[in-house]
Amino acid sequence: MLNSRTFRRQFINRFVLIISTLAALLGIVMLVWILGDVVLRGFGVINWNFFTELPVPPGEEGGGLANAIIGTLVMTIAAALMAVPVGVMAGTYLSEFGKHNLFGRLVRSLSDILVSAPSIVVGVFVYLIMVKTMGHFSGWAGSVSLAILMLPVVIRTTEEMLRLVPGEMRESALALGAPYWNMMMNIVFRAAKNGMATGIMLAVARVAGETAPLLFTAMNSPYWMQSMNEPMANLTVTLFNYAMSPYNDWQELAWGAAFLITVSVLCVNIITRLILSSGRSKP
Repeated sequence: MLNSRTFRRQFINRFVLIISTLAALLGIVMLVWILGDVVLRGFGVINWNFFTELPVPPGEEGGGLANAIIGTLVMTIAAALMAVPVGVMAGTYLSEFGKHNLFGRLVRSLSDILVSAPSIVVGVFVYLIMVKTMGHFSGWAGSVSLAILMLPVVIRTTEEMLRLVPGEMRESALALGAPYWNMMMNIVFRAAKNGMATGIMLAVARVAGETAPLLFTAMNSPYWMQSMNEPMANLTVTLFNYAMSPYNDWQELAWGAAFLITVSVLCVNIITRLILSSGRSKP
């Protein structure tokens, strides 16, 4: 009886191990396939004109996506400037003051829900409160939608990183007479800075490839950006529009935009891993 049970456990263990390995290999193959296709079809489109010129009508030679690249950078930076300070302060509150009270639990639950909220829902929400109110699409509305998507990631990462700082460090600083704010700025934040930076970069990587919220907020534009209070060109919506078009030259630019977005997100993730690993290697 014991041998049959052992055989059954070993069989199930090997079966699950084989299925898990095949599933992992399938995921790796699909990832390599997608990345390879994007690199092969998008790398050849990347040239100087791609980064310096405006889009041209179908059939004309040249042209690029300079306005979309600048628009994406501007909206992402604006979103980070909105989300990071609020997210860091909210995460600090949850870690230091809202561990057990009702308001802290409410904020934590809402943040967890917002992490998994579909981005298109955020886009519709910002459309209703900003675009309909102002009467036009704008870069500000796009930045707000991206900031909302970034916010829960920054909040939860900040809270978790601050909680990893040993309580003895806080007690030692307070015992030496340091004010609470001084202890937080010079002791706790310094100890958790690598993890907090990782969360911020992960939040940026999350919104870098978002299309749905920008369709409802920033829309798109074939012109240079004049102000944030008007429809603004961005890579993701331009990629969507060009990929759906019947023109070969626009489709090639869409592959170039896909390559640029993929490489940018990949670089951000690699830098994030390096920051996290360097923080763990320090004593």
